[in-house]
Amino acid sequence: MSIALNLDHSTALRPAASSRPSLIGLSKPQLAEALTTAGIASDKEARMRASQLWNWLYVNGTTDFDKMTNVAKPVRQKLSDTFILDRPEIVSEQVSSDGTRKWLFRFRDPANPNYPPVEVETVYIPEQDRGTLCVSSQVGCTLTCSFCHTGTQKLVRNLTAGEILGQVLMARERLGDFPGGSRPDDGGLVPSGDTRAITNIVMMGMGEPLYNYESVKQALLIASAGDGMSLSKRRITLSTSGVVPFIEPTGREIDVMLAISLHATNNDLRDVLVPINKKWPLEELLEACRNYPGLSNARRITFEYVMLDGINDSDAEARELVRLLAGIPAKINLIPFNPWPGSNYGTSPSSRIERFADIVNKAGYASPVRTPRGRDIFAACGQLKSESERLSKKDRDALAGV
Repeated sequence: MSIALNLDHSTALRPAASSRPSLIGLSKPQLAEALTTAGIASDKEARMRASQLWNWLYVNGTTDFDKMTNVAKPVRQKLSDTFILDRPEIVSEQVSSDGTRKWLFRFRDPANPNYPPVEVETVYIPEQDRGTLCVSSQVGCTLTCSFCHTGTQKLVRNLTAGEILGQVLMARERLGDFPGGSRPDDGGLVPSGDTRAITNIVMMGMGEPLYNYESVKQALLIASAGDGMSLSKRRITLSTSGVVPFIEPTGREIDVMLAISLHATNNDLRDVLVPINKKWPLEELLEACRNYPGLSNARRITFEYVMLDGINDSDAEARELVRLLAGIPAKINLIPFNPWPGSNYGTSPSSRIERFADIVNKAGYASPVRTPRGRDIFAACGQLKSESERLSKKDRDALAGV
């Protein structure tokens, strides 16, 4: 089912893009530098002002400088005149019959405010004891994985760190996760009790996170900062299709959990399902996984394996999967294929998935079968796509007045 926006609960539709820069997505040192560059704070007080802003932005979820009551009124006015606290516009919000929630968020290009806005999808998956937010890193995707709906949309552009964080901030606002907020009463689920609505983040939305490494890194470091949103790094998972050069830096610099979109046990099939395999084949990918910083039984890599009927779901492939992962602390998520319009694959029967899981389990690997969530609103794994399109050079030049 789809639900209409509850405008009393949300800041709702955002105004058109501003020429003023946004402070969302800046690190603390960058906040301090922005304040001194703008003449709002001296070098001596910039660090203190940056800490004040940080608390208002990421602990309190404030979107209005005037509400920053421990900041002097003249300073608040200067901040308002110079910067914005930008969040995405909500184009649509849908709630599935199983409680999953999907937003279509709209952003304007901060570097090119005359360009048409772009849109991404973000999904919230609630359970009794936790809530997981599936976040996008790009508008579209370059990878063209043959089983994935997002892969049919050409890459439009990378999201900025502020836009990645904006998805988290907007979702927290809608779900009443900031002080003084209230849970939505539209029938969607949220964890019970005093648990945060959003306890986990997975970078498994639209795009390949490691093809937008610097922005993803900055966003996740801000989201996990102990004096801000304070999301545990053990509750943040970054999923990659196998951009090998950035796997080691992900563990060393971001220090989050790693997931690999594997989906095949030989290079010939993976070349078809996940074409990036032609650049970094299984041997290189698995070697990078074995060397992932901090890898241990307490910090396993998750290997994602979509179950495609008659394609990759045989007993022989289950045994080969076990052989490939030997020596890697891992768990294997088996994902029933989620159909989308125009897809050429079918979902493996439940009996086949259970047999595959049994072989992997008996070899000592946890192999949970992911319960499809949000299929009725196309919010399930592999179903995300927006209508944003890449501009031609002619269109870009026209908008720029060339």
